[in-house]
Amino acid sequence: MTAPSSSSSSSLSVRVLSGVADLPPATWNAVVGDALPFLEWAWLNALESTGCATAEEGWLPQHLTLWRGDRLIALAPAYVKGHSQGEFVFDWNWAEVAGRLGVDYYPKLVITVPFTPATGSRFAVAPGEPRGPAVVALARAARAVAEKYGMSSVHALFCDPGDLELLAPLGFVGRHDLQYHWQNPGYASFDDFLARMSSKRRNAIKRERAQLAKDGVSIETVTGADLAAPGLADLAFTLYKSQVDKFHWGQQYLTRELFARAFADFGDRLDFVIARRAGRPIAGAINARKGNRIYGRYWGELEPLPFLHFNVCYYHTIERAIATGITTFEPGSGGLGHKTPRGFEPTLTSSAHWLREPRFHRIIADHLARERAHVRDERERLLAGSPLRKPPVLGEPEPGADPDSGTDHDPEPDA
Repeated sequence: MTAPSSSSSSSLSVRVLSGVADLPPATWNAVVGDALPFLEWAWLNALESTGCATAEEGWLPQHLTLWRGDRLIALAPAYVKGHSQGEFVFDWNWAEVAGRLGVDYYPKLVITVPFTPATGSRFAVAPGEPRGPAVVALARAARAVAEKYGMSSVHALFCDPGDLELLAPLGFVGRHDLQYHWQNPGYASFDDFLARMSSKRRNAIKRERAQLAKDGVSIETVTGADLAAPGLADLAFTLYKSQVDKFHWGQQYLTRELFARAFADFGDRLDFVIARRAGRPIAGAINARKGNRIYGRYWGELEPLPFLHFNVCYYHTIERAIATGITTFEPGSGGLGHKTPRGFEPTLTSSAHWLREPRFHRIIADHLARERAHVRDERERLLAGSPLRKPPVLGEPEPGADPDSGTDHDPEPDA
């Protein structure tokens, strides 16, 4: 399928690319700037060139780019989807409603990064360019593509809340969900973080961390050029696949080649956290870094041990975040029962949706209005029950706390 081009003014034009490889990395990344790391050319090219995000897998790249003459000024990675897998903004029930209305829900156009539930605008605008007009021009182009080729809808997933305000006049409706993020108000140490917890939770976390020494486990972080060491990409894929295979609903989206390409071309953004026992790797997770944020991805284990998941995926990264001045840690989707007791706070995520068929659009818009209210209420309830006290004045003595009242063992890791 060849998507159309459109013009937003006499000097601006939209071009639709069949993949990020249609542009040089420097041209693409100059527009991405300090935006989400997963928008960068190396990550998207790794997905597209290793068989993960391709037409054969139901991810047809149709990236929207905005040009002023020969200068790229804005972009949005977009894919024509023939299914809803790998998006993490779940809409299978929307497809069922569409079917009852006689509307073909697929194909649809999705503005997103495949398999990546990380927050941050999916519209990148070059430094110095007005953001609002560029986002609106790209969104209008997305609608034009959908209308020309009979697609049911356009979806911008995990976008900034500010994007919702820009897209609303174009008929996009907002959707909210919750993730659980760790925030750093200026901790000097892991103990500063623990000081915000109730005594029960603080002592439970200390016990979970102490379990590593009892089991003879060490944790290290490999990053940058060191990721090129022989066997590390294979280990990362093996760990990823071990987690996918553990669950009957697991879906393998990534290939072995993806990890090799990402470690080679995107390694300056990645941390590979590896747990070893007697020198042998037994578990690991991959984090991506950019600016003052870190994003947790792709946990897996070869030898299940108590609290190993929490140490590898949470505590080790929190300690490293404090040491390096990271202010926000997004550990991925899911995990309410495991993340909130360990200091992660409920955080709204946003997406924007335009449905071409008017009756279908009204039904979804009414549903989302009720859903947004429910999500906001749920967030307030979770905040009220959080084990975190208000941020302390760091360096001051901790006030008295209730004595520990027993263990708190979460046996199930995040999916």
